Amino acid sequence: MRKRSRSRGPAGPELSGTERQARRVEERKAKSAQRQRRRAKERAAKGEAREGTPPAGPSEGAPKVRQGTVVSDKADKTITVKVEIVRRHPSYEKIVRRSHTLHAHDERNDAGEGDTVRVVESRPRSRNKRWRLVEVVERAR
Repeated sequence: MRKRSRSRGPAGPELSGTERQARRVEERKAKSAQRQRRRAKERAAKGEAREGTPPAGPSEGAPKVRQGTVVSDKADKTITVKVEIVRRHPSYEKIVRRSHTLHAHDERNDAGEGDTVRVVESRPRSRNKRWRLVEVVERAR
């Protein structure tokens, strides 16, 4: 035995499947038009349209500069630079050292192993090289 529906009002006319579908489509169209009117009214009440966030394009900022120690100068016109970052841990307040290596372009094979150098971000020069040697800050002893 089927349960009674929750609505206690008089039952509507019995409709075929296609008639029910047509009625649903009409109701959806009416609701859609009502939403469009309400949203247009809200936009008008809000005021003139503001400009949104501009699209993210190539940023025109200063290139990144890093200072580190040359770990390897074996490859031609390439140096491997170890950059150490020393920071205080945010919650434990212990000084934490982190390091990573960069491959940098050295046009004149100027830097040697152990030198302290300054490198700047540049266009990709190979699979791994994205940095360029700016200057040798201090020579190795």
